[in-house]
Amino acid sequence: MDPRILDRLRCPVCGDPLGQATDTRALRCPRRHSFDIARQGYVNLLTGRTPHVGDTSEMVAARADFQAAGHYDVISAALAAAATEALARLRASAATPTAATPPTLCSASTDATISGPNHRAEVSRAKDTTTGVRVEPPEPDVGAYPLVVDAGAGTGHYLDAVLAALPDAVGLALDVSKPALRRAARAHPRAAAALADTWQRLPLADASTAVLLNVFAPRNGPEFHRVLDPAGTLLVVTPDRDHLSELVGALGLLRVDPDKADRVTGSLGGHFTTVSSAVHRAELTLTRPEVTTVVGMGPNAWHTDPEALAARLAAQPEPVRVTVAVRVDAYRPR
Repeated sequence: MDPRILDRLRCPVCGDPLGQATDTRALRCPRRHSFDIARQGYVNLLTGRTPHVGDTSEMVAARADFQAAGHYDVISAALAAAATEALARLRASAATPTAATPPTLCSASTDATISGPNHRAEVSRAKDTTTGVRVEPPEPDVGAYPLVVDAGAGTGHYLDAVLAALPDAVGLALDVSKPALRRAARAHPRAAAALADTWQRLPLADASTAVLLNVFAPRNGPEFHRVLDPAGTLLVVTPDRDHLSELVGALGLLRVDPDKADRVTGSLGGHFTTVSSAVHRAELTLTRPEVTTVVGMGPNAWHTDPEALAARLAAQPEPVRVTVAVRVDAYRPR
């Protein structure tokens, strides 16, 4: 794993820094909590049982095909532009750097074998043998190598687009779906992927993230606030009222809540302040198989009978004209 990303990760059990274990394919903290790295490239940072397993292989494959065809490029472009602006804002507001006080090291040993840039945390996290006080490691310098986190990343498609626009940034894809993470782990050379439940405590250091993406995914306001740098930005993408509107009535799909924008802002209002809000639209011309794909890649896949969908779709003229309409909201931590 890229050491610039590893430096930001924290053990989901105890909160200690994680390092690359030298004796096995895993990440491990000084307390020997160990987390396997799958052969597909993502690290499993789940603890205990999770009530949901995320998107299925079929849903992920449909999403990958639809995104690869460029149908949602309007979303990628909007996020890349917003992330570029957010990072410029973070750097402009950064305080004058001051010399950091080095961590107090001690001679206490640990039985965890760790290598990597945060190996000093093995001892700095332990009690100082002279004072008995627990010493915390220094927090990462967000401005030195900005971290972009995609919470609910899916295939990593949007994280890839943002990292392409930010050549000095690194990225982390978080998702609870293993099929999604198999793709996200390969989304970009400067990105890593971790299996994590974003409803729980995120496996990241406090104030470690420059830009946090949340695209059509659940929002954990308190945790987003904790991991974002005070000058960082949360970018939330939600469907606008007329998103895929031509398909909703014709195919019996889920309708977008007309109050969704207000509900999203309300759920985040205790932790964030709105910086900007914009709606981005595009008109698509789709074949019937492409319509089946867009239905199968999202929440409608859980609520639509395939046979009924095929029958309704057969009655529609081809090509099918579809509106993409999404809202991109930028938030700053309070």
